[in-house]
Amino acid sequence: MKKTVINFRILIPIILLSIISIITIHSALTYTSASLGNLALKQAIWYAIGWGLVFILLKLKNEYLYQLSWYLYLIGNFLLLLLLLFGTPINNSKCWFMIPGIGSIQPSEFMKIFIMLILATMIHDFRSDYENPNCKQEFLFLLKSFLIVLVPSILTFLQPDTGAVLIYFIIYFSMIFVSGIRLRWFVSFGILFALLVGGILWIYFFQQELFIQLFGTSIFYRLERIFNWSQGSGLQLENALAAIGSAGLFGHGYNKTPIYFPESSTDFIFAVFASNFGFFGICVLLSIILFLDISIIHLARKKIEDTNRYIVVGILGMLLFQQVQNIGMTVGLLPIMGITLPFVSYGGSSLLSYMLIVGILLNISEKKVRTYHYK
Repeated sequence: MKKTVINFRILIPIILLSIISIITIHSALTYTSASLGNLALKQAIWYAIGWGLVFILLKLKNEYLYQLSWYLYLIGNFLLLLLLLFGTPINNSKCWFMIPGIGSIQPSEFMKIFIMLILATMIHDFRSDYENPNCKQEFLFLLKSFLIVLVPSILTFLQPDTGAVLIYFIIYFSMIFVSGIRLRWFVSFGILFALLVGGILWIYFFQQELFIQLFGTSIFYRLERIFNWSQGSGLQLENALAAIGSAGLFGHGYNKTPIYFPESSTDFIFAVFASNFGFFGICVLLSIILFLDISIIHLARKKIEDTNRYIVVGILGMLLFQQVQNIGMTVGLLPIMGITLPFVSYGGSSLLSYMLIVGILLNISEKKVRTYHYK
């Protein structure tokens, strides 16, 4: 008799993060534009919808997603293309579809999931077809898989959304690294990447007019923002650091963020939480995040199907990058980029994509227990 078993090592930290998210977003409403409405209530609604998606996915199983991976990938690219053609610019970016009565939908958030699914199936098929592939076979596979990631990366970069592009490639290299591909390819790519980046940076620093002619002013200013982040000052970072630094051991108290900074409910949600609950609150939040990450690592090390292992590693790579980047930029250790804190920052599209990830992970956990403990 088969029995559905839920992995509480994954479920419990998600529930705790959802509570932290809604509470912190409500606290951030003090400095949020009234035109945006009650973002805490909206986040609660998105979470409710997300849990509905988790329930549906637990019924459908991951195999259904793997079978649809190519269709989902094509739909995702089509939506990214439509954004460039018909999207409404917001802050000089075409990243969202505006849907009356619902809000904004950001296709790049779901594209992360579609890339994981297509790469997992591609790697599985490749390993099934070639038990001991030669260099030519591996090269062709790497080229094909790289192009699969490159297409949505170009479409997303043109929006522009550099942060999402970085996440695409974090997912790609995480999954390829555990696919059994020879280490020489990573060394070769590292050398090639270093030469390419070195050449671009040389042009940027010493031939700026040529750089603008080759790559345009948009890319020039994006690089300028990255390289000047540590010397420059800005209202967002300075006020966020002031809010965090003055919080002390237990913070200023709930709903008592002492100073305004932009994007308080999204990119800089960590600063709101830290200012409200202080060092003790930070330790609690980081412990929950660390527990979730360790639980995912624990799942990846178990005896699960290869396709599932690849996607678990892709999920882990994405979450770790976003966690480190978001918290690092909030405290001034990393450049400021439009990357949110998973499960905590406000955002309908991002939250729904994360809840799809939760459904995928719970499916893999349930299947592992059912397969190896029940007959």
